[in-house]
Amino acid sequence: MTNSSKEKKARSSLVGVVFLALLALGLPFLFPEPYHRHILIMILIWGTMGTAWNLLGGYAGQVSFGHAAFFGLGAYAAGLLDFHLKISPWWGMILGPVLAAVVAIPIGLISFRLRGPYFALATLALGEIFRLIFNNWVSFTNAARGILIMPAFTDKLIYYFIALAMLAVSLLTVYLLVNSKMGYYFVAIREDQDAAEALGIPTSRYKIYALLPSAFLTGLVGAFYMNYVAFIDPHVVFSLSDISVMVILVVMMGGVATIWGPPVGAAVYIALNEIFRARLGPANVLAFGLLVCLVILFLPNGIIGEISHWRRFFRGRKVATISGD
Repeated sequence: MTNSSKEKKARSSLVGVVFLALLALGLPFLFPEPYHRHILIMILIWGTMGTAWNLLGGYAGQVSFGHAAFFGLGAYAAGLLDFHLKISPWWGMILGPVLAAVVAIPIGLISFRLRGPYFALATLALGEIFRLIFNNWVSFTNAARGILIMPAFTDKLIYYFIALAMLAVSLLTVYLLVNSKMGYYFVAIREDQDAAEALGIPTSRYKIYALLPSAFLTGLVGAFYMNYVAFIDPHVVFSLSDISVMVILVVMMGGVATIWGPPVGAAVYIALNEIFRARLGPANVLAFGLLVCLVILFLPNGIIGEISHWRRFFRGRKVATISGD
């Protein structure tokens, strides 16, 4: 690719980012109803979680079924500040992600000795372990009775812009990491760990480097969720099906190992889930399950992944045609 082509691509990317930023800033004013703003906030929450998971599972190839553990730790870090110390749960936006990242270190040191399905099963057990601990430690977590706080704001617009800032930070973080030397190491580990080790890449260390920001951002979302929803219990924030599995579905729908895949997947997932629930009632779970199966069958690379694939395909045909002429 020539310098002029690179500059043209960079300019078009910058224009696209500016357009999306302006659109995101204007959306809550186009949809002023509280319900619509709630949907937008949930899209931003899942987009941030999907971006965090994508760094570890998409780029580094370490498929985790235990991200509910980091989400729950972030949520409880915020909730317990209010429950025990009467400190504003907004301080959990600092404590929660730090706690999640600190806990991720020993977890990574132990679980990264495993590969493939064994690592996935280990992370699945991790989320369940935290759910059981927090569900039985009544004196500290209030167990199944949960933690209830008073919301700091009544206007959802404030929560929207906080969630938008979180998504922007997560996207920028992942973009900088995957376009650095560290990002190339992540992809090398994902494609062939043995070959990466033969080239001298300390794979366990770089898996930890992928896990730490992933856990940090997930804990940040958990702390924000506590402040936004104002109620949590272990069955909600440590849920395997509603947190760990759903974040994977969001990434798969949008596109694994793509920057914009998780936000797009979150938008499609939340929008369709609301439509199905309103139109189909209890049958929405079946309808959404069938939709996920169709996406896996016909869009194996996700929405953004397939778009990128076809763009490369047609670009290649165009180059071949020009060369043939």
